[in-house]
Amino acid sequence: MGSICYDVAVVGGGVTGCAIARELARWELSTCVIERAEDVCAGTSKANSAIIHAGFDAEPGTWKARMNVRGSRMMPELARKLDIPFRRNGALVVCLNEAEKPALEALYQRGLQNGVEDLSILSGDEARALEPKLSPDAVAVLRAETSGIVCPFEMTIALAESAQVNGAEFRLGERVEEVARDGGGWTLRTSRGEISARFVVNAAGVHAGELNNMVSARKLHITPRRGGYLLLDKTAGGHVGSTIFQLPGRLGKGVLVTPTVHGNLLVG
Repeated sequence: MGSICYDVAVVGGGVTGCAIARELARWELSTCVIERAEDVCAGTSKANSAIIHAGFDAEPGTWKARMNVRGSRMMPELARKLDIPFRRNGALVVCLNEAEKPALEALYQRGLQNGVEDLSILSGDEARALEPKLSPDAVAVLRAETSGIVCPFEMTIALAESAQVNGAEFRLGERVEEVARDGGGWTLRTSRGEISARFVVNAAGVHAGELNNMVSARKLHITPRRGGYLLLDKTAGGHVGSTIFQLPGRLGKGVLVTPTVHGNLLVG
């Protein structure tokens, strides 16, 4: 039996893979999404903080910085088209002592360099006027008004549905085991057979390094970081209105507190 042929094979059915498939489905291309799990949004995309970042944290000049800012600007219209919940609730980065104020200022300057709109630094009292339950130890706060929240699985499923309605094929429960160059295209050997594609898009999330290393001399290693989230009852949903971050430290961003679009409170 010969291999099945596509113009583009997207490996990974998370939010990135489904968004790419939706865009490709706008064109006269045969596109498939290959996802090892039983459905889309079964990996990292289903279990994250659901935050649409303003873009102040990313390294200036990187693709991440550009896409953070551009993606945030696109979200209201995208949410309208996909009919998914989205709220521009804003974010606060909290500085708890005077000695860390220069780091907060540096984060503010980075945001300006990245082109983030509506950034400001507030005093502790100004921040508590916005969020009364904020710690009394907060001495300064970076406010990013363009930060927002979504429902990660509703967003991913909506992207996938839009792609599928417009002709993209989803191959679920199928694992890519090998990728090899084949003339002007690629052959993907999967758990269900062979697929040929003119182009392959690597959207495999924490497994993207493994896929890359099958074909590229530039090897990648991804070290996944696992956190934990507590989804509190809706009786706690009004505790804060903004997404609250602590000022990032040497070991990462630490704990965040954020409302969800469904009225819960997420702590993690």
